[in-house]
Formats: sequence, C-alpha cells, structure tokens
Amino acid sequence: MSYRLFAVACAGLLILTQTAAAQTAAPLANAPAKASQFKEILATAELLNRVQSGGYVLYLRHSSTDTSRPDRLPSVDLKDCSTQRPLSDEGRKIAGQVGVAIRKAKIPLSEIRISPLCRAKETAELAFPGQSFIEDQNLMYTANLTSEQKRPILANTRQLLSASVAAGKNRLLVAHAPNLMDLIGYFPKEATLVIFRPLGKDGFQYQASIPPGRWPALTH
Repeated sequence: MSYRLFAVACAGLLILTQTAAAQTAAPLANAPAKASQFKEILATAELLNRVQSGGYVLYLRHSSTDTSRPDRLPSVDLKDCSTQRPLSDEGRKIAGQVGVAIRKAKIPLSEIRISPLCRAKETAELAFPGQSFIEDQNLMYTANLTSEQKRPILANTRQLLSASVAAGKNRLLVAHAPNLMDLIGYFPKEATLVIFRPLGKDGFQYQASIPPGRWPALTH
C-alpha cells in the first residue's frame, strides 16, 4: 500500500497551532498559540513520581534518524522502509536506552499507538521489545501534507492527548515532531518523551519533556 505525501512550503506548515502554548503553569490546549511562545519544561523527579501513578499521555518522538536518506517524495510506500528516512545506528541504540529508562522509572503503560512510518515502528520495537502496538494511520507525519490532509491527523492526536486514561496506566503515542508543532508550536528533539495531562472535553495540558540525555538524572 502506498501513501502519497504532497510537498508544500515548510514555513507555512510549521505555524498551524491549535492548542495553548506551554508555560510553567501549563495552559489549556484549546487556546491559540504561536510557536515562538512555547517554553519547553524539563521533567522533574516529582513529576515522574506522579506519572508512575498513571493518568497521563506520553508522546515519544521517534529516535535519531539518518538525515542523508530523506523520505522518498513525492510518494512513500508504507510497506517499504527503503522509501523512508530511517533510524541511524545511534538512533537504534538510543531507542533501546529510552525503553530501558522508562521501565527503570516504573512508568506503567496501557495502549501503545504508533505512526505507520518505519522510523516510529522501529523506535517502538527497540524500546519495547515483545510489546503489542496499535498502528494508527492518523498519527502519520504531517510535515509534507496539505492543511486538508492534516486535519484528521491533528484531530485524532488531539483526541488521544485529551481522552482519559485507564487508572494506574499511561497512554503512549510514538510519532513525529511536526505533528506537535502543528498542535502546540513545539518541535521536540528526536527521542524526547513529552508528558501531557488529559483533561477530557477541556483538552490537555503540556506538563514537561524528557530529552534522551535527561533520563540518568531522573532514574539514578
């Protein structure tokens, strides 16, 4: 099965923000925001303790990629990883390390939903070997899509970030940075785990981020 990606101007794509910009007292996600307003917050041990109790939505950007091998535009075959930007060797190593850190931190997971692109799938497989995943077409990479093509992806992502989570568990999404850029004006680095608090009909709140290099300080 092929999925056709339409190339458009990147600058125009990175300004579509649907939710609130994150501040220290993270505002609700339904207010408009500009990318320049977003403030990344690094997770603390206290927040990680709360995540251990469940009730959060975690968004993991795929691990580091080999940028010398970009997606083969204008079309990408979802069943052929050679047509897609792959993880680098270092990215594969980091993906495994992030998975180990999440388990060491005793973060309980319920469903794990992943983008259909190979770099997201491989990140999930290396981070959580033996786990089952839900492949979600509406977590697809948005950077090269038109506004109309983005609409169902952003609506789905917003719903997954807002919906309540089973008691004692956390929902995990493994996807892409441009999707969050479109939603809240935030472009996290590769392999960064982003923590959200779901608020149901009121949307969601950005809580903090854990770049891959921060895990040792949180799990020592």
